[in-house]
Amino acid sequence: MRVAVTGASGLIGTALTQHLGGDNIEVTRLVRRPAGRSGELQWDPAAPGGGLDPAAMSGLDAVVHLSGAGVADQRWTETRKQELRASRIASTTALVSAMAAAAEPPRLLLAGSAVGWYGDTGGRAVDETAPNGAGFLAGLVRDWEAAAEPAAEAGIRVVHLRSGVVLSSRGGMLPRLLVPFRFGLGARIGAGTQYLSWITLTDHLRAVRFLLGREELSGPVNLTAPAPVTNAELTTALAAMLHRPAALRVPSAVLRLALGEVSSELLGSARVLPARLEQAGFEFCYPAIGPALLAAAADKTAA
Repeated sequence: MRVAVTGASGLIGTALTQHLGGDNIEVTRLVRRPAGRSGELQWDPAAPGGGLDPAAMSGLDAVVHLSGAGVADQRWTETRKQELRASRIASTTALVSAMAAAAEPPRLLLAGSAVGWYGDTGGRAVDETAPNGAGFLAGLVRDWEAAAEPAAEAGIRVVHLRSGVVLSSRGGMLPRLLVPFRFGLGARIGAGTQYLSWITLTDHLRAVRFLLGREELSGPVNLTAPAPVTNAELTTALAAMLHRPAALRVPSAVLRLALGEVSSELLGSARVLPARLEQAGFEFCYPAIGPALLAAAADKTAA
């Protein structure tokens, strides 16, 4: 199998290229800098067709598209919002253009997406049948997924990877949470009733590999564990794992003042279930938050 991966230097992309390579899959990493070693191909997400020769896409079995600027890395100024959109929508448009122009287009596009599609679901559990929600992120994800539609029109199977928060000690949310908790400064955020939809890095990688071989699946697929947790439950689980107290609470108003609009990421609720993965027979290594945190904190989740 021959697979190309964008965003290959990020948390998921780095682990995925290693994971697939260990499964005897030939992986090509699409990089924005000049290609410096075997298995790399330079592309420019801002250029028409990604600056790619369509011949480079010809004959691939799949493309896994993971490019995108970090959603919660900075305050959401208007400039930052434009960067978030361009890094996802423009890059997807460019990549799909190159894929569709190939003499033998790739058979599959696994396109990065997010549970932000659903907006704030409160305590209501949702699966892939739920409609698009409201807010900046919901609109961003809607347009991000729409940018991949020309691939489907060209006969390419398209799967939208609606990922939850990926738990790994290598990056993302977990390392930032562990520091205050280790010092006994762990805190519930706001009311603590808001849901977090999460998945370990291990299960995310396994799900991507699973989807590579499931030709009957297309459209949105939630990459989340089957048991989303409230912020209060997550706080309790982290405190128990580290044997530290977690009696503090960060008021919602303080968070909004400190982070601005991006605070909606922490205060919003996303109770998203992986219905299509489970219906297809996928089994999670870490379906519950306690064992998942232990594995992630010990850096075992990329095995």
